[in-house]
Amino acid sequence: MSLSIVRFIQSDNISAKRDRSAPCWGILEGKVVYPLTLPCKSTGELLAHDPAELRQAKVEGQSLPLDKLQLLSPITRDAKVMCLGANYRQHMIDSGMDPDVKRFNMMFTKSSASIHHPVGEIIRPKHVDLLDYEVELTLVLGKETNDSVTVTQDNLHEYVAGVCIGNDISARDVQIPQMQFHKGKSYRTFCPLGPILCLLEKHEIQYLDNLQLSLSVNGELRQNDSTANLVYKPAESLTELSQIADFKPGDVLMTGTPSGCALGLPSPFIVRTTALLPDHLRYRLFHEAQRRRSQYLKDGDIVEASIFSSDGKINLGIQKHKVVSEG
Repeated sequence: MSLSIVRFIQSDNISAKRDRSAPCWGILEGKVVYPLTLPCKSTGELLAHDPAELRQAKVEGQSLPLDKLQLLSPITRDAKVMCLGANYRQHMIDSGMDPDVKRFNMMFTKSSASIHHPVGEIIRPKHVDLLDYEVELTLVLGKETNDSVTVTQDNLHEYVAGVCIGNDISARDVQIPQMQFHKGKSYRTFCPLGPILCLLEKHEIQYLDNLQLSLSVNGELRQNDSTANLVYKPAESLTELSQIADFKPGDVLMTGTPSGCALGLPSPFIVRTTALLPDHLRYRLFHEAQRRRSQYLKDGDIVEASIFSSDGKINLGIQKHKVVSEG
């Protein structure tokens, strides 16, 4: 059966910066965490041990209440963060694409410096007005590759060790006017991961095709969809990605977000009408139109995200963050 792993410290405080306290790994069972004796400093080192070894490393008789721990990202900052864009049917349709005729994945990366804790604060840079959210099922890779590979549903378990929640926080007023996906999505705190790293057994890989994602802002449901509606599934996406990237255990692939983001794309008519305008004027109009959308994150907003299976066997916990201004 799946194994729920958390990374934590017992300090009272966590800042958005790198923690000075020594992190610990543990197995989560219910609302109790059992520390592991393994001295793993990275997610990759943890994944060098199979679930049976991890269970044996559990400190019997020593348990810690989950609500007394400060949870860290279960993905350490040596990881590559690879991403897929516009990968849910309705999100594609909302973006002006036809999911039945699209023949390629939209791929990009986020900086490892953006990897952030699953609970705490999202820091909005001073120059960013259009701060957006994107809940995503995040695959945690478990096999090293140095060449193109063919990943199928039958061997997917060899490449995907587990899953966690990801939130692809995005500065739309950097990403779109500057045509900089990497920059607009890579500020520090822009990639919360966790709280739970759920390690899957071979027979549980099927759950990747039927997990429910949801995200709310101040208690209002904004995103709600199932991974059944992914256009490009994990196996074919990893096959394509392996043509341009080497995988290492602990690297992650964020598989795309459902519809319901704050970003509102202009109609095809508006796009055609403004196409010949100078860039600075076209993007000024874009910025003004987007600022009228109330869905963008504001200081003080509370963002919560969850992913789970309908039968309750897979539950990746809850991410919770407050949006605050830089400085």
